[in-house]
Amino acid sequence: MDKTNRESFFSISDEVVPENDALRFDIYINSSSNESRDRFVKITASGTSLTRNELTEMKQKYHQLYVPEIQRELYLKSLVKSDQFTDVKKTEVIKDSAIKHLNRLFDKDKEFTNEVLGEAIKGCRDSVENMIDVIQDYDVSDVQKLIANLSFHDFYTYDHSINVAMYSIVTYRSIKPKASKKELLEAGLGGLLHDLGKMKIPTHIINNPGNLSDEDFEQIKKHPDYGMELLNEHTCCHIEGIEFDAIRRVVHEHHENFNGSGYPAKIEGEDIHLMARVTAIADFFDAITTKRSYHEVLTTEDALQVMQRSVGRKIDPKIFEVFTVQIKDLVLKGKTNRELADDFDPCQPHNVLPFKQVKAEVKHSNFLKKDKQEFGKVMTDDEKKKNKKVS
Repeated sequence: MDKTNRESFFSISDEVVPENDALRFDIYINSSSNESRDRFVKITASGTSLTRNELTEMKQKYHQLYVPEIQRELYLKSLVKSDQFTDVKKTEVIKDSAIKHLNRLFDKDKEFTNEVLGEAIKGCRDSVENMIDVIQDYDVSDVQKLIANLSFHDFYTYDHSINVAMYSIVTYRSIKPKASKKELLEAGLGGLLHDLGKMKIPTHIINNPGNLSDEDFEQIKKHPDYGMELLNEHTCCHIEGIEFDAIRRVVHEHHENFNGSGYPAKIEGEDIHLMARVTAIADFFDAITTKRSYHEVLTTEDALQVMQRSVGRKIDPKIFEVFTVQIKDLVLKGKTNRELADDFDPCQPHNVLPFKQVKAEVKHSNFLKKDKQEFGKVMTDDEKKKNKKVS
């Protein structure tokens, strides 16, 4: 009989236990009737194959099932590789796992240590790797439909970061079709951790969906620096197969605007890391298209029209051009006459999106005619001048 504490286990749904497949994880129940005292007992060992009848009996007999925390990655990988479950179900489980790791970072009641950061980032890395396997053949439209079918969490930063990670993966792959798994991991992990610095911002500011005071907004603007400092100060960020230099730059540069008007360093154009420019578009798109409990969202067509007016100013023209092609059956009708200011913060929840009337139409060239290998290349001074003229 196995006894241990609740911290060593995570709960799973009986709906995501495969049938007629050798399990790669152990299944436990909590046999204690005392809420203040847990007693976990193993009922199914790794290697066991459960029939449909056995699974039905298990569902009827036990209220909740558990898996040892040390077997979480085995559980996720077996779920992702199974063809018995929908992508929505798989993504829900991956999302719950990612939220657990993000919560460790943002939990104000627990002591933050080098070990906590290291374990949380490794867990986030595992979540992103499984995410890539699920959405490997997806485009932006597919991810958008997937997100629409997922439940959302009360903490905006969690849901938004997970969505940004998925959009970043498919967008990066669309501009670099031959991207390695390592690159996709870095793009996804950068998206998932882009708001890492917000763990040092008071929660009431992070979760405020209303208008922020100037003082609170100045606090928010510090989070890219805070995130960079956390990754620089802690020596835990050494995970095999991952280059944290790119992730540090995403964390630090995702609020830099293409025309140099962003923060914290006011860098511009292709001096902003490619993955940070990808994250900025994913960040923007999710903020105005994913339905929340506190505000309505734009249609895809209207959202892209709003984003298009930021091209060359807030977002990268080339990446946005490829991003729009990734959306199926898109017809831009140009019916919205609203735009968002260049200082619009997609990382913040909003009761009402802060639109303003369009002052002037911004046009851009069809960059799809250019070789996609140009992404990430450092521009010459002449090219930068030419790009400014276009924007």
